[in-house]
Amino acid sequence: MTAIIKNIGAKSIVLFEEMGRIAIFSIKGLFHMFSLPLQPSKIIHQINFIGAKSIFIICLTGGFTGMVLGLQGYYTLVKFGSEGMLGAAVALSLIRELGPVLTALMVIGRAGSAIAAEISIMRISEQIDALETMNISSIRFLMGPRFAAAIISFPLLTALFDVIGIFGGYLTGSVLLNIEESVYFHRMESSIVMRDINEGFIKSILFALVVITICCYQGYYTHLKREGHGAQGVRLATTSAVVLSSVLVLVVDYIITSFLLSKP
Repeated sequence: MTAIIKNIGAKSIVLFEEMGRIAIFSIKGLFHMFSLPLQPSKIIHQINFIGAKSIFIICLTGGFTGMVLGLQGYYTLVKFGSEGMLGAAVALSLIRELGPVLTALMVIGRAGSAIAAEISIMRISEQIDALETMNISSIRFLMGPRFAAAIISFPLLTALFDVIGIFGGYLTGSVLLNIEESVYFHRMESSIVMRDINEGFIKSILFALVVITICCYQGYYTHLKREGHGAQGVRLATTSAVVLSSVLVLVVDYIITSFLLSKP
């Protein structure tokens, strides 16, 4: 019994140490976004990597998500004689929920894993140690631009996902299932308010912080992993970054949704 309690206590201490380290890492990353001198060229490079190079997968995912929503929504609403509400159902589902969440998950798979692997390799090849030896803040040099790029890119990608998804729902509803185009867009326009759009953007910004923090953290501290070092450490860091950031996106989504919906 004593051994069990001791084991639980040891694991709890490790967990709280990890949570504290992540919180401090996130605060430092946010602080160094604005620390002087600014690094506009690095920020633009990361925006290109995180944002611009994710456009194709975001458009593809958004289009098919909207088309599936249109198809499923139509056959659900037609049972109640409310197929005219298809535009509102598709738009609200995308703007408030699916847009921010699926955008974050797609970016995790395409860019987040690469960021974790890149920083992990820099750690095990002692490039980060070399920066610290030259009295250069590795967090400012490496993480600041990535934090700034993620916060800029995620809302823009989310907006693109929403627009493409709404158009995909229009293709399914109006072109394939013969719902009047004017009805589709009129119902959508009359149902969406600015609060819905703001909620989607708030989620996208929070998801950006979660994703970039976890992915950078896993790579930056890959040398502390007990399960393996070297190439195995890179593999573990990349896997942990993708799994943990994906789960936390869903957890944060629930928390933010419950908080925003509880507000009058």
